[in-house]
Amino acid sequence: MFKKVLIAEDHEIVNLSVQRTADELKIPVVDYVHYCDDAVEKIKKSLRENSPYDLLITDLYYDTDHREQRIKDGREMVNEIRKIHPSLKVIFFSAENKSGIIDSLFNDYKINGYVRKGRNDGKELKKAIASVFDGENYLALEARQDVKKLNSYEFSSFDVTLVSLLSQGILQKNIPTYLANNNIKPNSLSSIEKRLNVLKEELGINNNEQLIAFCKDLGII
Repeated sequence: MFKKVLIAEDHEIVNLSVQRTADELKIPVVDYVHYCDDAVEKIKKSLRENSPYDLLITDLYYDTDHREQRIKDGREMVNEIRKIHPSLKVIFFSAENKSGIIDSLFNDYKINGYVRKGRNDGKELKKAIASVFDGENYLALEARQDVKKLNSYEFSSFDVTLVSLLSQGILQKNIPTYLANNNIKPNSLSSIEKRLNVLKEELGINNNEQLIAFCKDLGII
């Protein structure tokens, strides 16, 4: 089992709950912080002292308060930590349930596990820690099914760009200019119209407003 774990969580009650889970797994050293900046500093210190952490358990979102923070959320924190401690295992413990966001954590931030806060989250966190220790990524069955459903839609980066621009209020007829100015191809109006129509047909959606709402619900924009 892991020997040294850092818990980053800004809500004290949740922090204590995660600590209890770690204690039940008999992890010898469990430290905790309430701020992302403190987590990075803790990890830097552990590396200087040649006593690095094996695992980071962190929330995704952090509330703002009177204390000014350089790092605002879990994604920024993990991105910075990867630069100094690339082998550190990371499990996110969050209430976020949008499959697009969860999928991006694995793909873009190379996390090792994700547990949703909620009913039976203590049991799920134990499973996640054990799986990650064994070298396997962990995502609970329900969330895994949601991510699989998301991936079945096969949104390309081009698709996400188109829908993001629409969500920003850019008219469809003006998108070709934006794409051309940013060297994104294809950028003809006909190709844009064709791709948006294909997306709406595949998803059973009637208009761009519904497409934007659908993608926001998934968390891909």
